Amino acid sequence: MVEKARRLRAPVTAARGVARGPQGHVTRGTTFAQRMRRVDRWLADVHGPLLRRTPRPLVVDLGFGAEPVTAVEMFHRLRAVNPELELTGLEIDPARVARARERAAGVPGLTWEVGGFELAVPRAPTVVRAFNVLRQYREEDVPDVWAMMRSRLAGGGVLVEGTCSEDGRRAAWVDLRPEGPHSLTVAMRFGAFARPSDVAERLPKALIHRHVPGEPVHRFLAAADAAWERFAPLAPYGPRQRWIATADALRTEGWPVLGRAHQWRRGELSVRWDAVAPSA
Repeated sequence: MVEKARRLRAPVTAARGVARGPQGHVTRGTTFAQRMRRVDRWLADVHGPLLRRTPRPLVVDLGFGAEPVTAVEMFHRLRAVNPELELTGLEIDPARVARARERAAGVPGLTWEVGGFELAVPRAPTVVRAFNVLRQYREEDVPDVWAMMRSRLAGGGVLVEGTCSEDGRRAAWVDLRPEGPHSLTVAMRFGAFARPSDVAERLPKALIHRHVPGEPVHRFLAAADAAWERFAPLAPYGPRQRWIATADALRTEGWPVLGRAHQWRRGELSVRWDAVAPSA
């Protein structure tokens, strides 16, 4: 038990040259149908142009879990964007890979391999989804893990690293490009939260311990809460109208809010990374 705990606390560093074996630790593997629907929908919308203009784009679902269900869902959702798209599900646990090959066999363009943060796939991926894989790590490990995965991306590629609740109703993720982090997105199902900051417990590892007074992400969520309360009179018109007004108010206040009203209608709120990045 002591040795196991020591391994989980050990930092992960970006290997120089070719990594030896899968990099990372086995996760709990919790997964349910539709759990990743919010991030998949956002990927198809925001990065649909990238997927459409890339010939035979490779997508990687890193740490797909004990069952392949959410990876299969991702494959079908993104293949609707580009029918030539291929997806590889990566897991460190060989037993999970064997189970995926058995339960999701015979689907052209969908493969399963043993692998970790080194992203050992045949060619550079255009999109990588890495969800709920860093929760057991230390905050100081995150930059090296990000750097390792970003270095494997195709030119102009995207790494989406984040966390969601078990039912997928509350989620947050960082959009990373080869040059670094680009934005933070929070996405919640209307009716599943009382105020925007309820997503704080699902912030990515780089931010979850930074939701404290004085940190940028805390100021952002506090501003979102204040706007949400200010527009309470819109509640009779539905939570979508209230959320749209909240997002628009944050942008007016000077927060670099990204996206458009059709994304806000889905309970999404994206902000440029430099506005919420951890303070030194």
